[in-house]
Amino acid sequence: MPDPILSLRGVSKSYGPTQVLRKVDLDIYAGEVVALLGENGAGKSTLSGIIAGSNSPSEGTMTWQGEPYAPVSPREAIDKGLVLIHQELKLLPELSIAENVFIGRWPMKGGRIDHRAMVERAQQQLARLNLRISATRQVRGLSTAQQQLIEIAKALALNAKLLILDEPTAALGGAETQALFQQIRKLRSEGVGIIYISHRMEEIRQITDRIVVLRDGERVAEFADSSTPVRAIVESMVGRSLERMFPPVPVAGPKPVLEVEGLGGDGFQDANFQVMEGEILGIAGLVGAGRTELVRTIAGADPVTSGVIRLKGRDLVLKSPADAIEKGIVMVPEDRKIQGLVVEHGIGENMLYANLDHVSRNGWITKTAVRQFAEAGVRKFGVKGKPGQPASDLSGGNQQKVVIAKWLARDPKVVILDEPTRGIDVGARAGIYDIIVGLANQGVAVIVVSSDLEEVLGVSNRIVVLAQGKQAGILNRTEANDVSVMELATI
Repeated sequence: MPDPILSLRGVSKSYGPTQVLRKVDLDIYAGEVVALLGENGAGKSTLSGIIAGSNSPSEGTMTWQGEPYAPVSPREAIDKGLVLIHQELKLLPELSIAENVFIGRWPMKGGRIDHRAMVERAQQQLARLNLRISATRQVRGLSTAQQQLIEIAKALALNAKLLILDEPTAALGGAETQALFQQIRKLRSEGVGIIYISHRMEEIRQITDRIVVLRDGERVAEFADSSTPVRAIVESMVGRSLERMFPPVPVAGPKPVLEVEGLGGDGFQDANFQVMEGEILGIAGLVGAGRTELVRTIAGADPVTSGVIRLKGRDLVLKSPADAIEKGIVMVPEDRKIQGLVVEHGIGENMLYANLDHVSRNGWITKTAVRQFAEAGVRKFGVKGKPGQPASDLSGGNQQKVVIAKWLARDPKVVILDEPTRGIDVGARAGIYDIIVGLANQGVAVIVVSSDLEEVLGVSNRIVVLAQGKQAGILNRTEANDVSVMELATI
C-alpha cells in the first residue's frame, strides 16, 4: 500500500467553548476520489478549510507528501498543490473570465502581463469543461452554473495535486455535471487526490472510490465501496433511521390557479402550462434551458416579451416583483445568500423585511410585534436559531427555511422555489420537502425548479421539461422518470 499524500491525525478545532471538530483522522491517497459527507454543521467545511490553509487546527497534526504540513494561508496551500474550490462563488464580476482564472498568477512576458497567453490558457480550461463562452467576456451577467464552472477552471489551471471540491455541481445540470466528472476521472488517472463534498448521493456513487462520514465534528464511519446502499450512508450521517425522503404528494385540485399562455421572455419562449390548486409543478431541463428565466418572469423580476400570465382567471401585468407579491406570487430564489437574505442581519429582521405591511399598526412597528412575528416564524418552520441571531450563523437548510418563512407569512396563492435544496444536507432536505407538500395540502400552487432530477421526480405532480429555451413537453407523475425527462431535455 503506498503512503498517503495527505494525512491528518487527531485534528480538532474549537471556537471558544464550541468544539466543531474532534480528533479527526483522515488519509488521502494519490489517484483516488474520497467523498466527505455529513449534515450541515458536521464539520466538513471546517476540515476542508484546515487542509486548505484558511483555518488552523486547535490540536492535531498533518503531513503532506511525507513532510509536516501546517499552512498559515490559502496561498501557502496552493503553492504546495492543495486547492479548495468553495461552494460560495468568489469571482470578481468586473473582471474577465481569463482574469478571474489567473488572478494573482498572471502569465508574464517581458515584465508585463501576457494577455494573449492568459486568454488562450483560460480558453483551454473552459473547453475542458465544455463551457463554450469567450474567456475575454466579463463575469458579470453570467449564470450561477457558468460561474461555478469558471471556479473549477481556476483550479484546473493550478495543476493541483490535491483538489477539494465543495458542492461543485450544486448549480450544474446533467450535461455540465458529466463534463466535470470526465475531468475528475482524468485528474484521478494522473495521480491527483480529490476530496469530494456533495449532498447528491447518486453523484457519490458515480464518482467516488471511498466515503468518509462526519457527524457532529467526529469521524463516525467509512465505506470502502461507493456502491454501499444509500440508506446506510445517510443513516450514518444523521445518526438515526431514515424511513423516507419524499413525503406523499397530494392530489391536485380541479381549478387552475396560475396559467401561462404563449409566455416568452429573456432566454425562453412560448411556455404554456397551468398550475392547479394544491399542485406541485416541477420544472426540469439542462443548464441554459431557461428554467430560472421562466420563473423570474412569472415572479415579475424579468419582463414579459410575449404571451400572458393569468392568476385565477385574471390577466396580470407585472412590472416588478412587488407587483407579483401584491397579487400573491412569491419566489424563493436559487441564491439565498445574495438574493434571498441580508445575511448580516438577524433572522427576525429578514422575516420582517417582506412583511412590514403585515406587522405595522397605523404605520408604526413595535419591538414586541417584531419579536412575536419572528418567534412565530421560527417556531412554525423549525428554524434552529433565535430571532436576533444573524442569518449568516445558520446552516444552509435553516437559511432556506427563513427565506421560505418570510414569504409564506403573506399567505401567497403561488409559491415558486428555484433550487430549494441547493447546498442543503440530506437530513435538512426532508424538512424542506415537508414544507413544499404542506403548501400543496393547503391548496397553494407550487412550482419547483431543480437541477436534481431525483428531487423533481420525487415532489412533483407533473413536470414541465424545457430544452434550449423552449417547452419540450409536460409529463405526468406516472410517466415521468429519469429517461423520459432527459429525452425531452436533450431535444
